[in-house]
Amino acid sequence: MAQREFKLPDLGEGLTESEIVAWKVAPGDRIELNQVIAEVETAKAVVDLPSPFAGIVARLMVDAGVTVSVGEPIISVEVSGDAAPEAADAAPPNLVGYGAATESASARKPRRFADAPVVSPVLSQPATVASTAAAPPRTRGRAAPPVRLLARQLGIPLDSVEGTGDRGLITRADLERVAGPGAAGSAPRASDDESTLIPVTGVRKLTAQAMVASAFTAPHVTVFLQADVTPTIELLERLRGEPRFRGARLTFLTAVARAVCLALAADPTVNSRWEEGGIRQFRHVNLGIAAATPRGLLVPVIPAADTLGFRELDDAIGELVQTARAGTTTPAAMTGGTFTITNVGVFGVEGGTPILADGQAGILAVGAVARRPWEFNDEIALRSVVTLSLSFDHRVVDGAEGSRLLAAIAGLLSDPARAFAS
Repeated sequence: MAQREFKLPDLGEGLTESEIVAWKVAPGDRIELNQVIAEVETAKAVVDLPSPFAGIVARLMVDAGVTVSVGEPIISVEVSGDAAPEAADAAPPNLVGYGAATESASARKPRRFADAPVVSPVLSQPATVASTAAAPPRTRGRAAPPVRLLARQLGIPLDSVEGTGDRGLITRADLERVAGPGAAGSAPRASDDESTLIPVTGVRKLTAQAMVASAFTAPHVTVFLQADVTPTIELLERLRGEPRFRGARLTFLTAVARAVCLALAADPTVNSRWEEGGIRQFRHVNLGIAAATPRGLLVPVIPAADTLGFRELDDAIGELVQTARAGTTTPAAMTGGTFTITNVGVFGVEGGTPILADGQAGILAVGAVARRPWEFNDEIALRSVVTLSLSFDHRVVDGAEGSRLLAAIAGLLSDPARAFAS
């Protein structure tokens, strides 16, 4: 038997680090190829990490809750001799969530690099035979979240601290040694003022960065419009009783998504983004749907949503929201969006000024549908009314263009029969 080390792969989109949320195996367990060995949280999603080889778990090299850098060994596995090549190999590219590629020592030759190796976006990293040689020096500090918090409170850069924990992990004692006697005890604590400092990691950290990037780079303009959507509500009720829509959810959000796709197809000005040198306008609507989850705001994308029929769009939204709330949305599923819808109405909110997703020129906030007195056929009647709020990038979209798009969406929701029956 020989020991193999599995290094944390780049899980997509050039992410440089991930947190080990939970281990699914323990030392001594026998694991198979592609078996999920851990849950790993990136800045975009929690993903299952499959093993690139079969064998017996020798050691978990990183504790759960610790953030590690891409390329850092996280688990050591004892494998049979014929499965362990003598040199590090490059594995074929493999998509996250679809298992590790099968290794074949005879089909590959060892690769050598003149410079430092570049981590490629593949799941299965080059495997190495375990050695008693000392691990290479780390380029950045590695510590558990509570220790990172203490380092910030003490003003100590983690990169300057030599960790004495397992594989160089920085401990509280290491910080106390650097700061001097009593310094750690004088660091501000949450209980001092009856407040709690919550570390920002993963999805919430990425969302904050994206919101700041968008708010300070794109000049936002928001326009509002109230619409009588009683015909859409009534149409949805009728369609739910038809055999072809049996089992479909047919929510108001689906109707809004359909209206957005139709309006953008007729006038694609807002289905664009600002780039240096010009405005890039997209042929299809890759529709982002903002979803509130326990881990924070996720915006998974429905590719080419404008090509889907009403039932197909409803199914896609249902699956997208369910996956997001279950925490199984992959990083790839949250990229490539060209326009976003955020449904604040589920919280009873009427409207707001939604912030653009970075790299997009438009986002529509959908308020709560409420029964209100409304002018109808020259009389006052109770109607289903909604407030729609459209934010857009004023570099890409003029006020008149943004207003026309919002009016077009509202118009489709007020007279939906022909638009949504396809």
